[in-house]
Amino acid sequence: MVKVGFIVEGDSEKLVVESLMFQQWLHDHGCTLVTPVINAKGGGNLLPQHIEPYIQHLSHAGVERIVVLTDLEDEAHPDLVRQRVAHPRIQCIFVAVKALEAWFLADSQAMNAWLKINNFHEPQPETTPDKPWERLKQIASEHGKRGPGVSKVAFTQRLLKHWGFSIARAAQHAACPSAKELADYFHSGALMPPPPPPP
Repeated sequence: MVKVGFIVEGDSEKLVVESLMFQQWLHDHGCTLVTPVINAKGGGNLLPQHIEPYIQHLSHAGVERIVVLTDLEDEAHPDLVRQRVAHPRIQCIFVAVKALEAWFLADSQAMNAWLKINNFHEPQPETTPDKPWERLKQIASEHGKRGPGVSKVAFTQRLLKHWGFSIARAAQHAACPSAKELADYFHSGALMPPPPPPP
């Protein structure tokens, strides 16, 4: 098992990465999540001068691979975010487009469970006219359901606990390439240690 440490932008990302479903999914792909996941509490805190203590902490915890999960927000391209966050000890930087909530929209099964319907499909979860959080509110209104509320963290907790949100399912959406990129990275086996030499 490869020991993987995550540094994330905020509370919602931390909840998703630390969820039992995601940890089991990592385990199925030969990885053990080192907890607690480090919460940078804002994309601005992922700049190299701020990230060094997080790197040191994970290194002391025996982490073999360090992964960052952050949001695109208003940047023009994910590569700009990656350039800003880059550090020699970080193996991979995943950028949710436009924000983590786009991945929620991409998991039709979880959305159906939330809305209590069976035909939800968001055609373009990463290119909503406004932020995906606003789109969640709009969808609830369209279906006459209670909205996601004012707290993204509370909604994320419910989405994980009651409605079974899964990054792996979001990654299967044809128009959610940022989630697919994360899933493909762990699917590829790139993190796996090389097999021992034959006796």
